[in-house]
Amino acid sequence: MSRLLRTAFVSLLFCLTGLGGCASLPPPQPRPAVQALADPESTALGKLVAAAAPAPGISGFRVLASGDDAFAALTALADRAQKTLDLQYYLIHSDESSRALMQRVRAAADRGVRVRLLLDDLNTAGQDDALMRLTRHPRIEVRLYNPFPSGRMATMSRVMASLTDIGRINHRMHNKMFVADNALAATGGRNLGDAYFVQSAQSNFLDVDVLVAGPAVRALSAVFDGFWNDPLAYPIDVVTGAPPAVASEAPAPDHPASALAGEAAASAPAIVTSAAKSPLGSELARNQLKLVWAPSRVLADKPTKASAPTDAEQPASPHEVISDDVEGLLRGARSEVLLISPYFVPGARGMALIDDLKRRGVRLRVLTNSLATTDAPAVHTGYARYREPMLKAGVDLRELRVHLDLPRSKVGSFGSSQASLHAKVLVIDQRDVLIGSMNMDPRSARLNTEMGVVMHSPEIARQMLQLYDEVASANSYRLSLDPDGRLLWTLSPPGGAPQVLDSEPEASLWLKLTVKLLSPFAPEEML
Repeated sequence: MSRLLRTAFVSLLFCLTGLGGCASLPPPQPRPAVQALADPESTALGKLVAAAAPAPGISGFRVLASGDDAFAALTALADRAQKTLDLQYYLIHSDESSRALMQRVRAAADRGVRVRLLLDDLNTAGQDDALMRLTRHPRIEVRLYNPFPSGRMATMSRVMASLTDIGRINHRMHNKMFVADNALAATGGRNLGDAYFVQSAQSNFLDVDVLVAGPAVRALSAVFDGFWNDPLAYPIDVVTGAPPAVASEAPAPDHPASALAGEAAASAPAIVTSAAKSPLGSELARNQLKLVWAPSRVLADKPTKASAPTDAEQPASPHEVISDDVEGLLRGARSEVLLISPYFVPGARGMALIDDLKRRGVRLRVLTNSLATTDAPAVHTGYARYREPMLKAGVDLRELRVHLDLPRSKVGSFGSSQASLHAKVLVIDQRDVLIGSMNMDPRSARLNTEMGVVMHSPEIARQMLQLYDEVASANSYRLSLDPDGRLLWTLSPPGGAPQVLDSEPEASLWLKLTVKLLSPFAPEEML
């Protein structure tokens, strides 16, 4: 999101020199509300879930920590859906993994499944034609959330054309979910793309999703319906000005299945082959569903948050945001809190909460990105301001290293690629777990819409604590202060002597200098 801020600043300069334009969204047109499938129990997935459920009223969960398992879950949902597929994402990259997945989605539409795809519009530059081609299928509809009406060829031109509406476009939909037949769903931190499934040769995300079954899926679908039917969810043809899709047009048998490229894949990508070999893929192929069943609740910002004030002094309504729910979870902790977040900017409110945890004897462990692994250096400047106060408050603070060594881990092999943390996980007292899309920063709290699932499950908590231990023990730097109050980073490799550094580890001199220069111009409330 920091890219949007930098782009806005540059665009403002263009505007002031007379080069900027302005445009506003067309007024929303009345549309009949469309809802999720009302009878999921009539589908094969619904019957599979019902047969597996040990009792009514509780939901089933399966942590998806590896890229293979996450991709296997999504392809299985697409392949096995019989009536509906609902996809809501912040971004979908135009790469091999996304093309392979969207081919399965298109194949589902070919066999009669209704597909609704809702995308935030910030990252769709260059995708209009491909998305319009997708909507020509009579059973696929694409809507863009909080769109940019003009200058659609690039992000910068979009912002330039929307300067008079900067308050609106600064709000983004950060939700992620993939729902099949209102019976099974995947949600969490992942967008769609190679880096999220550990398929990029350059850099991959350490991320966590969860497969969901039971009543929690109906709650997720209700969240989707709220956004789909919101006035800010525009049909793509309204935004692009292209002729609307012809609903009666029959799909050609050889029509490309990709939503994000005009070509079908010549052969099955490696991700498809590896996902088919994953334990989850094998189980679903045998029509099995191994889940952890537990009470739960779905947390989600309301769509109206996207039209809320951006003034940091004016907090959003508690009826519209989940940040108050997250704070409630933290304040209810009695012994231990584990927090995993790629961006962690506690602010004054967060520091007050940290002090409260310390006063009550609650241990707080935090894993976040180092400067070398973050994909948002501007956000790192906000986080860096709080490292020393957090350490003085007793926080066990760790930062991810660039190259992971996880031979026994379930996250998948990163090989020689660079790692970046993208998971958003909260574990309270080794029994309650929140997995979702929300970063622990002001932008997620105030500007983006976010969502997550809280599971009251010691077993899921155990799995997440194990994942943390695998990553943190040898693949993160533990921060501390020396007697003079200076920051130290300690890496403890297995069987080797600890390495102690007194400067941002693995970060280039240029990156360190860039962050130092950015720091005075990075308003915390926008990070």
